[in-house]
Amino acid sequence: MDKIGCYEFLAEPFHCDFSGHLFMGHLGNHMLNAADFHSSARGFGMKYLMSINRSWVLSRLAIEMDEMPKQYTKFNVETWVESAMRYFTSRNFSVVGNDGHVYGYGRSIWAMIDTESRQPTDIFAIDNGAINNWIVNDKDCPIDKGGRVKMSDNAQLVRTIDTFYNDVDINGHINSVKYIEHVLDLWPLDWYRDHQIRRFEIAYVAEAHAGDQLSFYREETAVNEFCIRIVRKDGTECCRSKVIFI
Repeated sequence: MDKIGCYEFLAEPFHCDFSGHLFMGHLGNHMLNAADFHSSARGFGMKYLMSINRSWVLSRLAIEMDEMPKQYTKFNVETWVESAMRYFTSRNFSVVGNDGHVYGYGRSIWAMIDTESRQPTDIFAIDNGAINNWIVNDKDCPIDKGGRVKMSDNAQLVRTIDTFYNDVDINGHINSVKYIEHVLDLWPLDWYRDHQIRRFEIAYVAEAHAGDQLSFYREETAVNEFCIRIVRKDGTECCRSKVIFI
């Protein structure tokens, strides 16, 4: 089996925005599905991990796109494990058309947790460190890994939302992709008529659950560059995000 997985998806029309291009949230979802397909076929996927009270949890995700696939376009998400440490592993993505056209790339960091204690657990304990057999360190992913999203105390409260059934995923907490959608909803439709998302980053810090109230604080840190902090009602910071438009 190849170390690099390649999975075909379709930009379904109801997964596309008013411009006829795939929503960033749906692209993120396709990347997460590709990650699960790849890991499951190689023995360390979610279905197996859940049977031993383990689970993958997304820690960081960065997506940088030159353009988004148009509706009805078939495209492939390639994914591979770049490195693995005891508690974290890095996984990369490329989004490529059937004609070889590269739309963009993604980088992600994942932690493996114990589903009962909710604490990080040893990745190498799974099948005697079998993940090491699938590491690819010679395939280029030419986008910035990103780092800590730095914000000042000048960030302004933009919106506070409640969370419900549709926000919750298989791990019982607010779905990673739902955060992406909520962040991108902070700008009005007219903004997207004139701006395209060049890069989206998100770093997950603490869990939120159904019924939690989330407040979004936004700060413009450069021209068309915004940082967002998402905070639970109890003051706990759940995640930070950075969005760069062109």
